[in-house]
Amino acid sequence: MNVSPAQNPGPGASGQRPGGSRPHGVVVGVDGSEQSLRAAHWAAAEANRRKLPLTVVTAYSLPAFAASSMDGGYALMDESALRQGSEKVIDQAKEFLRDYPGEVGYAIESGDPAGVLLDYSQHAEVLVVGSRGRGGFLGRLLGSVSAALPAHAKCPTVVVPLKFSSQESNAVTTATGAIPIITPGTTAETSSSGTRSEDRRSVVAGVDGSDYGRVAALVAAREASERGVPLRIVCALPPLGATLVWIPTHVEDGQAVEELKEKLEAGRRWLHSHYPDLQIDAEVIDGTAVDVLVEETRHAQLTVLGTRGRGGFAGMLLGSTSQGVLHHAEGPLMVVPEKKDRRLADRPEFGPILGE
Repeated sequence: MNVSPAQNPGPGASGQRPGGSRPHGVVVGVDGSEQSLRAAHWAAAEANRRKLPLTVVTAYSLPAFAASSMDGGYALMDESALRQGSEKVIDQAKEFLRDYPGEVGYAIESGDPAGVLLDYSQHAEVLVVGSRGRGGFLGRLLGSVSAALPAHAKCPTVVVPLKFSSQESNAVTTATGAIPIITPGTTAETSSSGTRSEDRRSVVAGVDGSDYGRVAALVAAREASERGVPLRIVCALPPLGATLVWIPTHVEDGQAVEELKEKLEAGRRWLHSHYPDLQIDAEVIDGTAVDVLVEETRHAQLTVLGTRGRGGFAGMLLGSTSQGVLHHAEGPLMVVPEKKDRRLADRPEFGPILGE
């Protein structure tokens, strides 16, 4: 295991690793809680799968009253205690990942946790966090800054929910008390609970007729292709009385529902043109976006959304319902940041477009 010191490798570091990947690889935020270790577990498996370095980050910020209201000596002492606490968090992460076979870097940062991770996201392939924590770090992510990472990160953000178990067959890593990493194409290892098989569950993409959703679907297709599993694209059909701003008609109109399905099928064909070897299924599902999404996370190995949208899946992530989704999701949720993709240009060639 290649381990760097628990020092800042520099969130603003420039340069690319061989092959053009971002230097921090897979970044995970930890705070010593069980939830953050589950996030580290998922991040380690992802870094191993992608053959990228794993960067483990913790952060502390000096309380405002200590920095501004007390004398310099007290503030310095308080910061020293916080630093020592962060070093214990890193030591715990090192112990948890002691058997991990890949490259690992550890960093302690002083600053706002969300701001620190946003800085790291500029040079990361994917950013991983738990949905809850101790309050000082990850615990704040579902507070006033809950939307900061998905909305503003420069790379995809994966939120590992509280219900995600590191002992399930999909959670593969090498860490204290956990099962060995299983990568696609390898033989499952045997643990005390029996033989673990390779995860064959689909990757799911939630779409709502926005370009954000289409870009997320492209990312989901790549994730599914790399994992060698099917892609499932889903579109929620809200019940009467729900918000219909992204559906250009009334749901009680049977013809309109068929048109919606036709547009989703055209989107499926478009994705298949870019990933011809990938099995892709598409389905319109009755229900609110939140309910449909939460249900999908129970059965998918990864659920992928865009950061913004028309009020369906992605649009809700920046609104009040995002809390409910993150609280109740039972599998890893990837939020893809806004970005341009030249493949969007040929979408009209495959038929009517969802959202138009």
